[in-house]
Amino acid sequence: MTLSVVIVSYASSGHVLATLDAVRAQLQPGDEVVVVDNASPDGTADLVAGAAPWARLERSATNTGFAGGANRGAELARGALLLFLNPDAVPEPGALDALRAGAARWDAWQGLLLRDDAELVNSAGGEVHYLGVAWAGGCDAPARDAGRDPRPIGFASGACLAVSRARFLALGGFSAPFFMYCEDVDLSLRVRLAGGRVGIEPAARFRHDYDFGKGPEKWLGLERNRWWTVLRTYPWPLLAAVLPAMLGLELALLVVAARGGWLPAKARATRAAAGGLPRVLRERRDIQARRAIPAAAFAAALRDVVESPYVPAAAQGSPAGALLRAYGLLVRLACRIDR
Repeated sequence: MTLSVVIVSYASSGHVLATLDAVRAQLQPGDEVVVVDNASPDGTADLVAGAAPWARLERSATNTGFAGGANRGAELARGALLLFLNPDAVPEPGALDALRAGAARWDAWQGLLLRDDAELVNSAGGEVHYLGVAWAGGCDAPARDAGRDPRPIGFASGACLAVSRARFLALGGFSAPFFMYCEDVDLSLRVRLAGGRVGIEPAARFRHDYDFGKGPEKWLGLERNRWWTVLRTYPWPLLAAVLPAMLGLELALLVVAARGGWLPAKARATRAAAGGLPRVLRERRDIQARRAIPAAAFAAALRDVVESPYVPAAAQGSPAGALLRAYGLLVRLACRIDR
């Protein structure tokens, strides 16, 4: 399959050339690289134009976020297979061929994302809790323990996400209003909802210069988009079962946000999530019309416990964990009414 590597850049001048050089060395005949620059203030677009004239460069007049930039890249792409790759995710030798092999097994998939030193894992496949909380599976585990066998995962990371161009466009691409964060979770859940498979190809290894701490704006995006993802993708039996727990979680998160210094961002996220509700419910009708699996099958891939070093400790305490596991049993029982 011909491959289009789509890189969305914003203020990426310190990373993008190393990624482009590594990608170029692994391209096959018919492959291409599409760089969509989101009006970078640091001259990233000029840097790409001068150092990588072989790449197709799209200069956006405004910052449309990862979701909007990725959608534009997919529109411009000509390959049968899309690889959305962060400008700071450098493929190790052989990574693109190993990733390309996943087309025989998956409908959306990722490679193994390692820390920049390749000693620790950044993401060995995304995980999703039934409350919509998502995290990078295997984060900070030793890379030597990551294995090399393909396996199913909860969601494929947008830092290194492969999907056929036809399927991506048929699903409507990423949700542009998400701007950034959780758009990969949303897409992966829509793939599964339509009967597709989501997995990881660990033999395809990428070094990712990752930093979780991006301030209150990240929490705003994560919390707003978590709600939008759940409301768009969860089948009705599952959605009805989780909504009471999600509302309870909101109260706990207000305390966590106040202690963590991001309460204003949490408040803005709540307002934004509510403000987008009419649009989200319209989109939900179209998404659910494509559903090809029962609610129980969809819920089977969701986790009952949260296991991430970046989730506040209050969410991982044993009393809370026990309560979440117990409620998860009720959620799964509720989903069995949908055949």
